[in-house]
Amino acid sequence: MWGISFCFAHNGDVSYFDRAKFANDEAGDCLASSNTPKTNIANRSCVKIPWIGRSIGVDDVGERPYNPIGATDSEAMFCAILNALRARFDTLPSLPVLHAAVKSLCHEIVTLDEQHEGTTILNFLLGCGPHIQFAYSWPGSREGSVVWNGLHYLVREPPFGSAHLSDCDYTINFATRTNDDDRVAVIATTPLTDDEDWVEIDKGELLMFDDGLPHVVPEECYEAELRKHGLESDAVPRAPSLEVDVRRYMLRRDFYQGAAFEILERSEGWLTDTRKILFSLGIGSGDSMSCAAFKHRTMPMNYDVMSYE
Repeated sequence: MWGISFCFAHNGDVSYFDRAKFANDEAGDCLASSNTPKTNIANRSCVKIPWIGRSIGVDDVGERPYNPIGATDSEAMFCAILNALRARFDTLPSLPVLHAAVKSLCHEIVTLDEQHEGTTILNFLLGCGPHIQFAYSWPGSREGSVVWNGLHYLVREPPFGSAHLSDCDYTINFATRTNDDDRVAVIATTPLTDDEDWVEIDKGELLMFDDGLPHVVPEECYEAELRKHGLESDAVPRAPSLEVDVRRYMLRRDFYQGAAFEILERSEGWLTDTRKILFSLGIGSGDSMSCAAFKHRTMPMNYDVMSYE
């Protein structure tokens, strides 16, 4: 989408996107309407996925540019998220705006799914281009099971040490396999090691990972955007500027008042861009910058994985 590779990995159960609830039995039902999404020729059934997007200001007009080939709720949900984002944005959204939009869509999915029987379990990773990965968790246990399905994470960075696997007697010394410039974030359904400090992602929390660091709220995504890790495409233009994008999609005015970050590497270009944006929004001169601490939080196993371009 937008000339950018998107990848989705989901582990859970979302009845609202259960294909049996929205797919017709006969392909003829699909072909009767010109507004109906494409037909899955392989199994001769109509793929009419539910619409989400009202939470970000997009009503259903019948168009579904993205439709699943298979029959899982994961595929249907991924396509629904892409359809909503494509309908909402005619320029590439900045990372703060994208975070806010994806978080709203997640809340919308959970709210809609509460209308159906069963426990909502929604844990996914969403990769957007070469730099950015989102992780969302709405954990739970399947009916009749005591297994807790959530997301846990940790960030490994210098000084690296050893770690012992929780399911077998094996220890690895990361200091022998890394260098001082490395940092890696790991996400798993359950902690993979028993001697590291794993953190469970809070229920309903959306994290954006960049360079192995987690960003919890839209304000924190500001830094990655200014470091040129935002969305880039030759097919779809960016907004004229970051502040125009934020104003256009109605993030609150005080957004930038808390959007200054602890800068470990003070790039002159980074500071210049920050001051320009703060000044253009009428928030002082941009010379005085408060610090926001990052919670260190980022890859899973046994997930349904798919991608679109």
